[in-house]
Amino acid sequence: MFDVFGSVKGLLKLDAVCIDNNVFRLHYKATVIILIAFSLLVTSRQYIGDPIDCIVDEIPLHVMDTYCWIYSTFTIPKRTGIVGKDVVHPGVASPQNDQDEEIKYHKYYQWVCFTLFFQAILFYVPRYLWKTWEGGRIKMLVLDLNCPVVSEDCKVERRKLLVDYFATNLHTQNFYAFRFFLCEVLNFINVVGQIYFVDFFLDGEFTTYGSDVLKFTELEPENRIDPMARVFPKVTKCTFHKYGASGTVQKFDGLCVLPLNIVNEKIYVFLWFWFIFLAVLSGLSLAYRAAVVAGPKLRLVLLRARSRLSPQEQITTIAEKCQIGDWFILYQLGKNIDPLIYKQLVSDLATKLQGKEGLQDV
Repeated sequence: MFDVFGSVKGLLKLDAVCIDNNVFRLHYKATVIILIAFSLLVTSRQYIGDPIDCIVDEIPLHVMDTYCWIYSTFTIPKRTGIVGKDVVHPGVASPQNDQDEEIKYHKYYQWVCFTLFFQAILFYVPRYLWKTWEGGRIKMLVLDLNCPVVSEDCKVERRKLLVDYFATNLHTQNFYAFRFFLCEVLNFINVVGQIYFVDFFLDGEFTTYGSDVLKFTELEPENRIDPMARVFPKVTKCTFHKYGASGTVQKFDGLCVLPLNIVNEKIYVFLWFWFIFLAVLSGLSLAYRAAVVAGPKLRLVLLRARSRLSPQEQITTIAEKCQIGDWFILYQLGKNIDPLIYKQLVSDLATKLQGKEGLQDV
């Protein structure tokens, strides 16, 4: 099993410098890892075996397997009942010409691995955009001050560089911050869009899939119709046509077992709950971000929480002088710089913004 998931272990590596936040990382780290791992799992015959096995007389089995895999299989959703008495398997029956019965064709299964990988790419796009736009600015500004083992002279020199940078670029960094906020919006749009994309991929079954599974577990056993078996049937039918010896068209009905759907149904139950959780969390994150952009007092509170070792009057001075871009970079630096060094930086910056010369040695 480690061989299957070993290729995604590199995504687990934590960045030395944090340029985003925890909700953002759920999109480009946790979700990407989950989707790539699922994509690898559904292609691993070592653990699942053949994705399809069909039974039919007079047709070579490997030919039937290949044909049904390529051209899809079908079920009749209304054909339900007690297995072994009313039906051989739920949805498995021959369509009757005199009945208006819906035939559901299952074409998705050969595309699951590609779809999951494509979704992983989409979840990484906002991260890629932000890394490109960010350009390593936070890493450059940290100046190794995230390491507590730094000489005092080096600390003073690097703090002076940071203070001079802030004073020189004051009120010019709003565009930097708003590009990050745009990537947060893209994360929310992406996860909501992916819910509807998977719903389209599964013929309109995904939006209610998880809730249907929950309802299924609460029903009495005799009244249960498994929604997972409806969306991901384990046994289906496939019709093969060929010419007979006299040149007439012969029809062969086969039963096909889809072992892969045992995995697919669990994957999409998990993804339903994960996408809903991620969409709600991203929506709350956007509401928080809107409050931060619109509320200077909230920015002051957050900066106080980030620089809790610093005197309150110094933080108030900085908050009054800074616009949203200046605040955002200072807040991001607080995530990466050693707390004691950050306290000294806040003190030096407050002194600089008050128009005083020199640095305060601590």
